[in-house]
Amino acid sequence: MRIVIAPDKFKGSLSAPEVCRFLEKGLQRGAGGNLDVLRIPVADGGEGTLDAAVGSGFTRRTATVAGPTGQPVEAEFAVRGHEAVIEMATASGLALVPRVQDGGRPASADATTATSLGTGQLIRAALDAGCRRIVLGVGGSANTDGGAGLLQGLGARFLDSGNNELPPGGAALANLHSIDFTHFEPRLVDTRFVLASDVDNPLLGAQGAAAVFGPQKGATPQDVGMLDAALARFVEVLAREIGFRAVKAAEAPGAGAAGGVGYAAIAALAATRRPGIDVVLEFTELADRLTGADLVITGEGSLDEQSLLGKTPMGVARAAAARGIPVIAVCGRTTLEHSQAAAAGFEDVYALTELETDVNRCISEAGELLEQLGTQISKRLAAGRPAGAASTKEDLRV
Repeated sequence: MRIVIAPDKFKGSLSAPEVCRFLEKGLQRGAGGNLDVLRIPVADGGEGTLDAAVGSGFTRRTATVAGPTGQPVEAEFAVRGHEAVIEMATASGLALVPRVQDGGRPASADATTATSLGTGQLIRAALDAGCRRIVLGVGGSANTDGGAGLLQGLGARFLDSGNNELPPGGAALANLHSIDFTHFEPRLVDTRFVLASDVDNPLLGAQGAAAVFGPQKGATPQDVGMLDAALARFVEVLAREIGFRAVKAAEAPGAGAAGGVGYAAIAALAATRRPGIDVVLEFTELADRLTGADLVITGEGSLDEQSLLGKTPMGVARAAAARGIPVIAVCGRTTLEHSQAAAAGFEDVYALTELETDVNRCISEAGELLEQLGTQISKRLAAGRPAGAASTKEDLRV
């Protein structure tokens, strides 16, 4: 029997490759090692996108870039031929802000000064590697700078009325007078960008980058107003430099993604925005790799109503359904009713909380619990019962 395991990460617990590994170990244990298992870690364009790329044949690269606070960080990207996958969070992520790492709330100062500079530098590293198609997976960013830092990383200069370069961060854009593109990276002319994002917020206003996502990054109500006004100034000045498309881009769905990096990507890099899961399933070539599979197992940490709006498990389920292959889901916990799961295309859902009611243990012992689920799934398959035959918690216990 051939089984394809194509999960997302279990956030805060296991990466997608780890989910694959533990689940396969349990599956093989229950089947005496006789299964043909193919691991395809996937993601929805945010955290985990890089792992999905590496699991699909891309080569992991590293580059030293400026982190969101300006301190150097070792950021990763992935290359396959002339294509690169960049996970923005590795260069400009909120997790790289020290107070976040220490478990504290992000500071207001970080919210107003954090930069996307490192993401621009990472793009330049991909260009140096010969890449001319770049997938930019956004999510988990620390900045609200409209992608100004990204453009600076590619050679643009942001100047005040005295022709002095602006300091980093979104707040400084309030003093923006002009943008010098004289030394803007020339290789960008021949480079295509894909913005992998499910965020459809515009750049400005009540649904914009500052108002919706700024507070998550430590912005106070006063900061939000200041940042939104500064981003509006950015749009005004950029429009003088590159034309009306800068104004239209601010209103485009996804412009508010990653603190406005979506805006810079759309306006200045002519990026095409696509749902993250579609982009990942494309470069992992999941549809073709499902050929000959008898069962697909997908999942994520929390399988809930949000999952039904286009997150990883739904994308995988659609791909499997197109080939007539049954799908089951594994997760840390689920809030879906059986009817909702069935309507989404899942024959059944296995949650770690059915093995262990203590959520903290589900997180800390997720690997061991996934092995148990894998073993039970294999035993049901060997007995000729549907993989989703379990109906009680007792059935799921080893």
